[in-house]
Amino acid sequence: MSDSPTPGPTSARSPWTWRAIVLAVVLVAAAVVWLVVRDDGGDGATAASPSPTATATATEAPSASPDPSSSPTTTGEAGCAETDDGTPEGADTHEVVDVDGDGEADTAWLTGGAERRFGITTASGATFSTAIDSASPQRASAVVNVVAAGDSTAPIALVDTGREVLLFSAADCDLAATQNLAGAPYTFDKGFTGQGTGVGCTEVDGALRLAGLDATSPDGSSFTVTRTFVDLDDAALNASNGDEATVADDAGPDDPVVVTAQETSCGEAVVGEDGPVEPES
Repeated sequence: MSDSPTPGPTSARSPWTWRAIVLAVVLVAAAVVWLVVRDDGGDGATAASPSPTATATATEAPSASPDPSSSPTTTGEAGCAETDDGTPEGADTHEVVDVDGDGEADTAWLTGGAERRFGITTASGATFSTAIDSASPQRASAVVNVVAAGDSTAPIALVDTGREVLLFSAADCDLAATQNLAGAPYTFDKGFTGQGTGVGCTEVDGALRLAGLDATSPDGSSFTVTRTFVDLDDAALNASNGDEATVADDAGPDDPVVVTAQETSCGEAVVGEDGPVEPES
């Protein structure tokens, strides 16, 4: 009898082991098929995400510029609504700054006679006006400009009657007399009452500031010029006196600061040259 152990029967694999192997093979095959279909863009497959390069290209591509002829701009929508009336026949007219924000120059005008009026007709077709109430026999003249008002700017009109200068707000498609603290029209003296000699506008921080000017002289050979800024509210409907300062001392009669202090102007616009003048009756 041999001492070696008698070999037993060979062990057989369990049926569950074979099933696990078959299942694993099936799952791997299915995964391969799914990946192939996905890359080919087959029906029911999730679309591949764009590559980083494609995404960057789409983002960085500039958008097409709008056609100005087919899409109104912001400034184009800001013009005053067209009115039925227009510039009166016989009125003197002059092109002035844009008062209604549509980017187009507008037209100021003056009529003559007992019922003289000052008005503005915008490029958009709107017309608004106001009566010139003054006993001065001199022909009126006017300038229009945009000045500092409150925290922004507003269009104003200065109408020079020879004795005084009337101040009007030209904001919001209307002409309204600017009021002083007492609720009366704010006016500038032209030497008639001894309160001032002219009006001007000085650029401060990029905007024109309205100011009353006074040039005084004991003998007409040397002048002292003072300037009083005018503080306006947002629509230039109300005004009050602001800071006062001496801007020239011992200046000759032909000194530009003296000449400016004896006229009505705003920025580069001077009455009689850059605005309408009342027609002769």
